[in-house]
Amino acid sequence: MYKFMVVTDPDTAAGFRLAGAEVIEAADTQEARKIIPPLLHRDDTGIIAVNEDFIQALDEKLMNRIERTYRPIIIPIPKRARTGGGPGYLENLLRRAVGYNIVVRR
Repeated sequence: MYKFMVVTDPDTAAGFRLAGAEVIEAADTQEARKIIPPLLHRDDTGIIAVNEDFIQALDEKLMNRIERTYRPIIIPIPKRARTGGGPGYLENLLRRAVGYNIVVRR
């Protein structure tokens, strides 16, 4: 069985840990750039959720590699201040990651 991992900032890490995800904290984009590449080579990882800011800071070569690989799937964690996001945005990310439409309810 593959793991669900999260690379996020220390402020949101606790919530993901409470949900049962394996969490790796990165204080800033520089640290995230060092953390993410080795995760792509792990055989036990299926999905890696990464803060949207961290993904945007990755270099183009690594982004191309992420887009070409089938596992692990990298999905962005939307920013809190994102407008127009909400459940629909999250549902689209989940559908892309797992291949099913998962409805998010509050």
